[in-house]
This record gives sequence, structure tokens and C-alpha cells, in this order.
Amino acid sequence: MTERPRPDDLDAAVDRVADRVRPMPESALRRGTGARGLALARELARRAQLVERPDAPPRELPDDGLYVVGDQVAVAGHDLAHALRAAPPGPAAEAELAAALDLLRAF
Repeated sequence: MTERPRPDDLDAAVDRVADRVRPMPESALRRGTGARGLALARELARRAQLVERPDAPPRELPDDGLYVVGDQVAVAGHDLAHALRAAPPGPAAEAELAAALDLLRAF
């Protein structure tokens, strides 16, 4: 039997991605990793906001530059994990967690 993913799994996956992006050279970030990382951070932030406030329109995470993309992924991902811990348990939270883990695995 496979164990269901937990928000702790999301925290670990977020840390792996952020730790991979943070030390990248500027050249790698400019070749696309920076833009992909920002898009990932924005999507994680959007999802966290929708979990926390489903009736409010999410705000877009700002583009603060190439050198903070890893940190933006970390903050947005950990915010989502925190929101999922506080959310009512059930299929919607489980689906959100699974979708977030898939996004991080695909990065």
C-alpha cells in the first residue's frame, strides 16, 4: 500500500527544487531556468492563495530578478504546504497536494 503524500513531502520537494536553483550561474538562469522558476513560484503562490482564500482573486508574485527565484520558489511552496496543513482534510486538499508535487517533479 502506498502512503498518501503529506504537506511535509511538499516541503521536502520545494527545498530540493529551491536548493537546485539557488546556486545556478547567471548564464543558466538567463537560458530559461530563471523564467521557469518564476513561473513555478507564481503557480505555487497562486495555489496557496486559493487554498487560503478561495473567494478572493490571487495576486501575482512579483518578478524580483533572477537571483531570488530559488527563494521565491521556497517561500511560495512552503506557503502552500502551510495552507494545506490548515485546510480541511479531504479530496480537494489531497488533489491540490498531488498537483503541487507534480509541478515540482516536472521542474
